[in-house]
Amino acid sequence: MTDTHFSERMAIADLIASYTINGDRGKLDGLAACFAPDGVLEFPGASAKGPAEIFRTLSSGPRNPSLTLVRHHLTSSLIEFETDETATGRTYFQVCSDAGLDHIGVYADRFVRLDDGWRIARRHVRIDWQSPGSLFRRFEARH
Repeated sequence: MTDTHFSERMAIADLIASYTINGDRGKLDGLAACFAPDGVLEFPGASAKGPAEIFRTLSSGPRNPSLTLVRHHLTSSLIEFETDETATGRTYFQVCSDAGLDHIGVYADRFVRLDDGWRIARRHVRIDWQSPGSLFRRFEARH
């Protein structure tokens, strides 16, 4: 691994953390800013393209009033460069809520480097397991 790839890998890891922390803190504008202008977020039951639509999609609909604590814990993450401008990634996550361990899954990502840094070009969120006592809407778990 070259020094350039090390710094690029760290920039992508910072982007992944920015998405997660902004989402957990309810700062959906910060989360949406992690996407390229034509970036796509796919998650069970929805898909949105571009930061403005991603923001609207995530901020619409009711939220369970019992859900006051959300923490996404990122575990293993693998980033692979396709070119100097593109990369892919897979990151496992666990979500804790007021109910404890709520659900687990994986982010399957494509990243693109723009003039102002790395952004998510496509994120597919897959849920692998959800607690029967989850405070989130029911997801269809995929194995």
